Amino acid sequence: MILEPAFTYPDQLPGLLRRQGYAVVSPRAVCELTDCSFDELMALRPSWDDLAPDAYLKDGGHYRRRRHSCFVVEGGKVTEAPHRAHWQPVEYNALHGGMQRWFEPMDHHVLQAPAWNKLLVALAEVTSDLKGEKPWFVEAHQFRIDTDGGIGRPTPEGAHRDGVDLVAVFLVGREAIKGGETRVFESDGPAGQRFTLTQPWSLLLLDDERVIHESTPIQPLGAHGYRDTLVITLRASGFQGS
Repeated sequence: MILEPAFTYPDQLPGLLRRQGYAVVSPRAVCELTDCSFDELMALRPSWDDLAPDAYLKDGGHYRRRRHSCFVVEGGKVTEAPHRAHWQPVEYNALHGGMQRWFEPMDHHVLQAPAWNKLLVALAEVTSDLKGEKPWFVEAHQFRIDTDGGIGRPTPEGAHRDGVDLVAVFLVGREAIKGGETRVFESDGPAGQRFTLTQPWSLLLLDDERVIHESTPIQPLGAHGYRDTLVITLRASGFQGS
């Protein structure tokens, strides 16, 4: 059984993020929040068919493909940062922390698409509403988790925080799979929620200081099953590993 999330209207985001540390936004509300049309968002989707394999998986799997790029958003302006390794401390990623992981950068056609800057600016505004206005150091990750080997793990590191201020997880698409349930828990308490993102361009927003999160493994329902996501993190005090 798939548990659908309770969606939030954009004008409710600041209060809800402050109260419970997370919020889920429908595709229609994402369009309102970002001033993008749904067609503009869907125009980004073909690039997920051209992601490079993740060569750093320590569990020996071959189920993850990804690209990664970095940006600085300040005063409504987006600046692409020089390409850099993705790095996390072991305190936040026990499986892959402490490694400099060099992934292929995002395709320039994505970064030049009408929707891209709008997405980053909107997320920076949400984060500033929550944490106070400042420059935001942004890391963007395109992920494809597939079931070609029988099972795929969206979060092989388990329930975790990312060491940032805000985490945004967009479901871009899912095909011929079951599983992939999202779980969000208080970082210092027992309360938690579970639900499954199913609609393309639905969005989960997380106050990373308040909650931990994970997604359950996916299993195939047919040939070439996969789950595509766009994960964007925003951090005030520079990129991790700087």
